Amino acid sequence: MSQPIDVSGQPAGSVTGDGRYLLGLTGPGSHVLVREPGRGNLIIGPAGMGAKADLHVASDDAIHWPAFEPFATPAGSPWPRHIDYHGNDSGFVGWSAQRAIEQFSWAPAFADARRIDARPARIQMLQIRLAAVSGHLDIVLPRDTRLGLHGDLARITVSGAQPDLLSLHPALGRRPGLAPYALPDLGALQGVSTLALYGEPVAQAISLRGIERFAALEHLSLWGAFADWDALARLPGLKSLEIRHVPDLEGLPALATWPSLERFIGFNIDDAGGKRLKAQMKAREKLRPWAGYSSVSKLRKPDWWQSEYGRPFSAWNGRMAKSANTAYDAARQALEGAATVDAARAAIEVFARHFNGMKGIETAEREDIGEAVWQFSQLARVVELGVTEAQAQRWFDEARDY
Repeated sequence: MSQPIDVSGQPAGSVTGDGRYLLGLTGPGSHVLVREPGRGNLIIGPAGMGAKADLHVASDDAIHWPAFEPFATPAGSPWPRHIDYHGNDSGFVGWSAQRAIEQFSWAPAFADARRIDARPARIQMLQIRLAAVSGHLDIVLPRDTRLGLHGDLARITVSGAQPDLLSLHPALGRRPGLAPYALPDLGALQGVSTLALYGEPVAQAISLRGIERFAALEHLSLWGAFADWDALARLPGLKSLEIRHVPDLEGLPALATWPSLERFIGFNIDDAGGKRLKAQMKAREKLRPWAGYSSVSKLRKPDWWQSEYGRPFSAWNGRMAKSANTAYDAARQALEGAATVDAARAAIEVFARHFNGMKGIETAEREDIGEAVWQFSQLARVVELGVTEAQAQRWFDEARDY
């Protein structure tokens, strides 16, 4: 293996090739960066992330962000283009005032209250992931930034300039029977003109009650399961509406509700609602043409959603997902044909043991497998046999080694 090249002191943008480089990230020569062909992103995080992070840095370590300044893409743009950082150092904000960042994803993990004035920053897309924050973040945004918030939205207060685009990915329950999630009051962010709300098709729905607080909204994009569709009628200024991966459109107002609507997309949506929308689009076209690309496509029957999205392995990579789904199918078939409690137990234990020794099973994957076991406990035949959720979970725990 070749010795890493020390790039400290090299001019900004002078290093464009792949290879092994010595970086003074947390101290002189503290890290070795392996730059690979075709990669424009970089992941920084604690050692517990293992191979998922390119560079290991403890959560509370201070980072010397200018260590990356010598690097550029072959075309001359700053490299890395996208940085995914898991830690508490906010020095990237000041660094970006001198060196623009195309996309920065920040996943802090602090328990206190912190305030960051990011007005000098030059970050095109800032993603803030709040899953590990038990305290509160108060951030002042710069101009010309798109903002994405993930996790518990009550953990953050945002002020300053309005983001060009606000994307919200709230933390949701995995089970669709839960009461719909209500968006918290987001204060100044409710003045945005462009909003994207992300959920999951088969999970806790997001309630649209209170959407009228976004009084300046002109462009709205919705992904996943939603409730209280009628609330959209309180957004008379909508010019663009996009609805994707939505299994139930019951209560959605007619398109004529929005007199300024110039663009509508319905993709991968409820079959019955999609047919109504197609008819409304045709009727509107006769009166006034759509100004932007508009369409309704990929209409889905109710049973399709459960078969496509109902399983908990959608985030797994291809090989692991295929193996998990094969085991899921076999377990479900065995459970639906089980004649005794012992047969049901055997099916769950075989399913649990399938993953023993499989590489890549960490906390998130274990929770996904456990969710599958919960789904098994809800099958009609399993309930008829008198198997409880607690029993199924206990059999799962006894059989697994992950």
